[in-house]
Amino acid sequence: MTPGGGVRRGCGRRTGRVPAAAFLAAAMVLPVAGAAAAADAEKVRLPVMPARLDAGDPCTGGSKARATAVPWEQQNLQLARTWEFGRGAGVKVAVVDTGVSAQAPTLAGRVSAVGPAGEDCVGHGTFVAGLIAAAPAKNVRVAGVAQESRIIAVRGTDERGTATAASVADGIRAAADAGAKVIQVSPALAADSAGLRSAVKYAASRDALIVAAATPDPAGSSPGREPEPPRDYWPAAAPGVLSVIDMDARGTRPDTAPATRGADLAAPGDGVVGVGPRGTGHFIGSGASFAAAYAAGAAALVRSAHPDLSAAGTAERLTRTAYPADVPRLDPYAAVTSVQDPVARPRVERDDSVALPPGNGSGGATRRAVWIAVAGGSLALLVAWVALVAPRGRSRGWRPAERRRVADAPGD
Repeated sequence: MTPGGGVRRGCGRRTGRVPAAAFLAAAMVLPVAGAAAAADAEKVRLPVMPARLDAGDPCTGGSKARATAVPWEQQNLQLARTWEFGRGAGVKVAVVDTGVSAQAPTLAGRVSAVGPAGEDCVGHGTFVAGLIAAAPAKNVRVAGVAQESRIIAVRGTDERGTATAASVADGIRAAADAGAKVIQVSPALAADSAGLRSAVKYAASRDALIVAAATPDPAGSSPGREPEPPRDYWPAAAPGVLSVIDMDARGTRPDTAPATRGADLAAPGDGVVGVGPRGTGHFIGSGASFAAAYAAGAAALVRSAHPDLSAAGTAERLTRTAYPADVPRLDPYAAVTSVQDPVARPRVERDDSVALPPGNGSGGATRRAVWIAVAGGSLALLVAWVALVAPRGRSRGWRPAERRRVADAPGD
C-alpha cells in the first residue's frame, strides 16, 4: 500500500480509489461508438445474463433474440484492426466461473472441461467464454476477442453461481494444472484467504496470468441505499493478478458498480452483448467480470503474437500500451502491435562491423542534418499543439499527464 491509499502490485500500475469521475479522461481519448450497439440491444430486447440463480430458479435457457450489429465494445477496443494480426491461436484460456456449456454453438469444438464444468446452469461462465473466444456466426457480427484460442471450463462456484474462497482457489489451481496460460476469474470476494493466496502463487509458478474482476458484478441498487465505501476484492487485489474494472460506452464507471480502491486496467463491461449456454441467441450483461473477459481475451492475443513473453511480461505489456487515464484503458491493438514496449522488444547488440570510422566528415554532416530535421519537426508539432490542442485541453480541465490523486476520492 502506498501513502494515501494507492496500491501497486507486481503486474502493473494501480491507482488510488476509483470513483466514476476517474474515467472521464479515458472517455476523451477515443470517440466511442456505443450508441448504435446499445440501441440495437435495446431494440431486440436482449435478456439479461444473471450472475447467479436463487434456489428454485430454472437454469438459464436459450435467448430468442439475436443482435446483428457490431457491439459498441468491439468498436471501442478496435478488434477488427487487431484481428488482422492474430486471433489467439494456440493459447488456452481458463474461465473460472459457473462452467462453460459445451452446447454453445460459437464455442463448439474449442471447450475442454475440468470435472462437471462442461455444464452451465447459470449461463454466466458461457457468456464470459463467448466474450473471450466466440467465433463469428453467419449474419452476426458479435464475436470474441481471441476467436482461435481454446477455452478450459473450470467451475469456480457452485451450480447456482455462489463462490467461496475455497471454490475459487480450487478453480485457479485446476486451471493452472490444465495448462492454461491465461486464467479469467469472474468471482470477486470480499475476503482473502491463505488458500486463495497460495493458489495465485501456484498459477504464477506455472506461468499462467490471472485476469480477475476488480469488483463483483452489480446486484442492482435500492432507492435511498448508501453506496458501500471503496474496498479491495479478491483475488483481484492479490500481487501478480491483473485487476480489471468495468466502464460503459462513455468511458465512465456505471452508477451501480461497486467501488474499489484500485485496478490495473479498465475495459468495457456495461451493457455488453454475448452468447448464452444454449441456442444461437444473445444476452446482455454488466459487471467487472465481463471487463475481465475482454482483458483476458487481449492477453490471449498477446501471448499468441508474442509467445516468448512470460505471464508477468504479458501483464506489463497490456498496462504499458493502455490508453493513459487514472485507470489505464485496455487497448488490444496497441498491445499486440506495439514495438515501443521494451518488455517485448529484444535488446539489439551493437554491430561494430558497420560503424562509421572516427572523424568521417560525411557521417558527421548526415548526423547534423538529421538532428536539424528532427528539431524542426518537433518545434512544428509543439507549435501546432499549443495553437490547437492546449486551448481545448484547458477548457476541458486537462492537467499534465502524471499519476495524480483523485480529488473527490473518499477519505482523501
